Amino acid sequence: MKTALLQITSSEAPDQNLAMLQDRIAEAAGQGAGYVLTPEVSNCVSASRAHQNEVLRTEDQDATLAGLRESARTHGIWLTIGSLALKTTDPDGRFANRQFLIDPQGEIRARYDKIHMFDVQVTPEETYRESSGYRPGTQSVAAETPFAKIGLTICYDVRFPTLFAGLARAGADVITVPAAFSRVTGAAHWHVLLRARAIETGCWILAPAQCGENAPKRKTYGHSLVVSPWGEIVAEAGVDPCTIYVDLDRDQVAEARRRVPSLTHETKFDGPLSK
Repeated sequence: MKTALLQITSSEAPDQNLAMLQDRIAEAAGQGAGYVLTPEVSNCVSASRAHQNEVLRTEDQDATLAGLRESARTHGIWLTIGSLALKTTDPDGRFANRQFLIDPQGEIRARYDKIHMFDVQVTPEETYRESSGYRPGTQSVAAETPFAKIGLTICYDVRFPTLFAGLARAGADVITVPAAFSRVTGAAHWHVLLRARAIETGCWILAPAQCGENAPKRKTYGHSLVVSPWGEIVAEAGVDPCTIYVDLDRDQVAEARRRVPSLTHETKFDGPLSK
């Protein structure tokens, strides 16, 4: 399956982001891609909760979701919407960070709410408290398609290998990691984390990323990656908007797991002892 990863610079304006995404999806489909992926928070990147409250909508009212479902239907492609920031009915008013898998008829085949919240102090000047605005999901998700079983994760999830191992044991051949990585943590950890998750699971890792200056106080790392089941980087973007392509080969999953069947070798143990 020819697959396209869109690297984009989403702004604070959902309507503008939708128009840009539809153009880029049409371009990728025109290049023969049957599966297209977008990054995390494709509809709106903002550090302002007040602005998000003004422009975000619930899933059933979200124009970006409706428009991208129509794009999938128009072009007859599978589409991973890396995630959308969506309002919820939660009493505390927190949003959902939700990924969607859309089929060529424009139907939603799977949803996944990001489990791990990015609550970190990267530098004295750069602090994130994702959980103050978003409520975490509680359910891992893997979805069958004609070309692969796809495990769904988002951004900070990449630091939690048990999530990835669980998806691989559930049959995932491909794991998506759409992201809006910070530049500091991206430069330090992005490549090694994604390669490690591929090596541990024997899965294709598809990581479309936000890039550039998205909004005031919000700059993202870029470097969208495709990592093979053997841990090799087979496609990488730079720091500017672009599209990278890969032909997914399911046979490479079986071969990597045959060579190093670590998913079947995990052994229970006691401890550690504290002395």
